[in-house]
Amino acid sequence: MDKTATPKNDPYASLRFKEFNYYLVIRFALVFALTMQFAIIEWKVYALSHDPFSLGLIGLAEVIPAVLLAPFAGHLVDKREKRGILLKSVTAYIFISTGLFLLTWDRAVTGISTQWVLNMIYLLVFVGGLVRAFVSPSNFSLLSLLVPRELYANAATWSSSAWLIGGVVGPALGGLCIYWFGVHWSMLLVVCIFLAPLFSLIQIKPKPIHYQKKEETFFQGLTSGMRFVWDTKVVLGAMALDMFAVLFGGAVAMLPAYATDILHAGSLGYGLLRSAPAIGSLVTMFILAHRPLVHRPGIKLLAAIFGFGLCIIIFGLSRNFYLSMGALLLSGLLDGISVIVRQTILQLKTPDDMRGRVASVSSMFVGSSNELGAFESGFMARQLGLVTSVVFGGCVTLGVVITTYIVSPAMRKLDLKP
Repeated sequence: MDKTATPKNDPYASLRFKEFNYYLVIRFALVFALTMQFAIIEWKVYALSHDPFSLGLIGLAEVIPAVLLAPFAGHLVDKREKRGILLKSVTAYIFISTGLFLLTWDRAVTGISTQWVLNMIYLLVFVGGLVRAFVSPSNFSLLSLLVPRELYANAATWSSSAWLIGGVVGPALGGLCIYWFGVHWSMLLVVCIFLAPLFSLIQIKPKPIHYQKKEETFFQGLTSGMRFVWDTKVVLGAMALDMFAVLFGGAVAMLPAYATDILHAGSLGYGLLRSAPAIGSLVTMFILAHRPLVHRPGIKLLAAIFGFGLCIIIFGLSRNFYLSMGALLLSGLLDGISVIVRQTILQLKTPDDMRGRVASVSSMFVGSSNELGAFESGFMARQLGLVTSVVFGGCVTLGVVITTYIVSPAMRKLDLKP
């Protein structure tokens, strides 16, 4: 069967390409390992500090290098072979996770003060942020080299699904592993999981470089992605909307404090709460793989993020574990719409020779908003109290959606047809 003749309405069309399946393993395993690691480290840091603000510092430690290095990383990714950059990045993640494994081992930190252990954890998270600056544009650029253009939307849906499955399994398993055999051995499992994307990358052949040499200065090369996003209003609107929604709706960052001090759910309940948003998003991914968003996707996107803000408010006010988990589950289901729409817009609107730089801008807008949202939530929790800060964030999210609806006709008229 000629793969290039695969019907566009086939929901499994992109899965018929062997290297794309290896790509899905990479996508899944990376987010699986990283979210599991983040969940474990959040629990450990809160156990050491008992301060919600320390949870915000974890996000800040990662986002600073990721944002500052993003323009350079995107420029470099466009000029270099993507698979090779990912190989180096995964290897670096293995070393970072090994360091965190040692820092959670009581024998290894005997005689070291708690503050120094925290500082070293923050340092390794910071180094992970440096690596992440290269991972996002490399991942995004590699996808477009594995399937034909007419399957970009389908591939983006499956790629997001793999990412969200990892997001479900990672934190849930992290919480369960803490409950079963402690933080230290849980981190060892993370190190082992990172071997899966390493193996899968070896199965993918090096890909051509589409970078076109232009008469431009080094600074112009770095900023061209930002200029493209600014000039393409639909891309700018989708990124900004998602960024502010995640930034101010970052209740997930406060889950260790909520699970411990408000819901009294323990490490097992923490793992379930941590995985609930990703479970909801995963349901959305499978639905949209079979029923793509075609009719008025912009309006549906705005409605979904408005509902997301309401879910965050309900979660913030809840004192019942099951209601809290239900609110997070629904928030993830609605957030999945945003993920699909944004990824499809980027794949369809971005020129091949600028994918790395545009993906870097996306990581600055959207990817970093999770960590900035964690810092914002931690800071506001210290200033206003834990519950008030989460409810405030949900209210701001509602305001962002209303403002976007009023000022962005391009978003209201959004069309996702290739």
